[in-house]
Amino acid sequence: MIRILVCVLAAALGSLAEANPVRIKDLVDFDGVRGNDLVGYGLVVGLDGTGDGLRNAPFTEDIMTNILERLGVNVTGEQFRPKNVAAVIVTATLPPFARSGSQIDITVSAIGDAKSLLGGTLVMTPMNAADGEIYAVAQGTIIAGGAVAEGDGARVTQGVPTSGVIPSGARIEREIDFELSSLTNMRLALRDPDFTTAARIEEAINGVFGRSVATMLDSGTVSLNIAQTRARSAAHALGRIENIAVQPERKARVVVDQRSGTIVMGDDVRISRVAVSQGNLTLRIQEQPLVVQPNPFADGQSVVVPRTTVDLQEDDGPGLAEVPEGASLSEVIAGLNALGVAPRDMIDILKSIKAAGALHAEFVVR
Repeated sequence: MIRILVCVLAAALGSLAEANPVRIKDLVDFDGVRGNDLVGYGLVVGLDGTGDGLRNAPFTEDIMTNILERLGVNVTGEQFRPKNVAAVIVTATLPPFARSGSQIDITVSAIGDAKSLLGGTLVMTPMNAADGEIYAVAQGTIIAGGAVAEGDGARVTQGVPTSGVIPSGARIEREIDFELSSLTNMRLALRDPDFTTAARIEEAINGVFGRSVATMLDSGTVSLNIAQTRARSAAHALGRIENIAVQPERKARVVVDQRSGTIVMGDDVRISRVAVSQGNLTLRIQEQPLVVQPNPFADGQSVVVPRTTVDLQEDDGPGLAEVPEGASLSEVIAGLNALGVAPRDMIDILKSIKAAGALHAEFVVR
């Protein structure tokens, strides 16, 4: 069933929102303080006959041979085709300021025709960053979130058993050089750019320090002069800034997910005066073929004569419903409900209102 999620901020909730603003750390990203993606190619062993078919995945045989040779086992020319191994891609994110010896979570995904990674163990796998250098080494037992049941004539799969995770499965071997203490200026990048929000962040930071330490550069960037904060270090300055509370501004936006039929609208969505009519057109086509038999003892054969019945009906609706000028979200929903509009028709009506230029909000279709 199509679901409609409506975010209505009434006047009572509005005062509550003003009393509970958002911290700057939840609104911005600090320039340079970011994670780095890691990726590796490895081998999972110990599967219960659900591994790669080596005839269809020759790369699995290659990596298995290379690992065994590094361990001193020569399998060159041998017909070694087990079903309990699988080639996988290992991914992870190296957090900012991660130090050598720390452990991070990793995700393991099969790339061959393995049916399941349940119960498998990832063999030591180096993980590289975009520069080609090895920053972590992964190994451990995989926790997969699915299940497979298979018989001679049927197969049932629940979840995705060909992908899993290893908590704390990779150990960091190399650190990323980033000297935060040497910075004299830093940019704060807003995750949802907005001039009003950026101006409020600038005003809040300058108000806390009592002098001009922050400058709004554009709708998505606020520049911070760390030296003017007079803090002991850049880390101390950011630690003081990130907990400053700011009331963010948001755009009027309607988000529609056509796959699930979900509609999300904010309270600040406004609609100009418009009339909406919605009706249901029903077309029924029935086939009733007629079989004609030849006369007794006649030289002939049975003939099927097509008979088609077409019925076109249009349900009588309540006619036009008028939405007044500057209607709020609750008024729009009440108007659509007055038409008896089913949830599945709501998306098409909103599209039509937007096309008519009466919907004053950003319309996002996913």
